[in-house]
Amino acid sequence: MADIRLLEPSIEYAGQIEDFRNEVLEADADCGDIFAGCFGMSDMTSGEDWIRISRLLRDPVTSMEAGAKVGEISYLAVRESDDRLVGIICLRFHIDHPILSVWGGHVGYTVRPSERRKGYATEMIRQVKDKARELRIPKILITCDDTNTGSEKAIVNNGGVYEYSVDVDGAKVKRFWIDSGMQGSR
Repeated sequence: MADIRLLEPSIEYAGQIEDFRNEVLEADADCGDIFAGCFGMSDMTSGEDWIRISRLLRDPVTSMEAGAKVGEISYLAVRESDDRLVGIICLRFHIDHPILSVWGGHVGYTVRPSERRKGYATEMIRQVKDKARELRIPKILITCDDTNTGSEKAIVNNGGVYEYSVDVDGAKVKRFWIDSGMQGSR
């Protein structure tokens, strides 16, 4: 199992956040939504700027001011052995929005390109299920492009149950529901 912990963004990781952003931009330039789960990252001016934005997103009022559809908590996935940022995952408080309820979902995440295929996505989702349970979210909607077999595997490995696919700008997006393990949610 991947040796990571989910941490709320803090200034000590500002430099690593910038490095993460640059690596994703370079490796995934031809992809559509390259910063899934990293609201504001494509427009950030610095790691500190993204941390500021992620803090605004935690509150329903300030999240709207930041331009988000709903509030969310962002987490840095940090490898314990060397304190390296390997991914970022967000958990949205709800999906009462036309985009989020159809294909955005409760959870979005990005794994650093050099750290992919190492089980980090699976572990990030596993840990965010605990966070969802703490926030009293019984089931989480999580989606992935139908061509993203790595994400689909990570979702299914966490109990993701396929619901159906939707067409988003000519691409197919698969919808999955994951039980957070909250009592009475089954």
